[in-house]
Amino acid sequence: MSQTLENLTAIDDNLSKRHLDLDPGGYFIIYIDRETSLICAKHFTNIIDDRGLAVDPETGKPIPARGKVERSQSTLFSGRTAKELCVKILEETRPSPVTMFDHAAYLGREFVRAEMALLSDREYVQD
Repeated sequence: MSQTLENLTAIDDNLSKRHLDLDPGGYFIIYIDRETSLICAKHFTNIIDDRGLAVDPETGKPIPARGKVERSQSTLFSGRTAKELCVKILEETRPSPVTMFDHAAYLGREFVRAEMALLSDREYVQD
């Protein structure tokens, strides 16, 4: 049975709505720098409180999931390919800023999406 692009997109859209536990190691804001042809990932530290919310370690306030947040990243990672960026973050950085397997898998998927957008000159919006 052949899958259509619509069916595959619907599967992924539905999976994007599931609950995820937040990584106590922090979170990443991923974007493309077209001038340098790089995939970039700003890493931000956080604390996960007893409600499961990401909290700014400096202010103790919950970090909103949507909208503009004024924080300074801990580290800026960049790579020419998804694989190069994964190696830098998941293999070369110690201690690892990623402490959960599902977070690592998510980052890999997002980096591939960003790489495809960079190569095809399409817009990239992090899921």
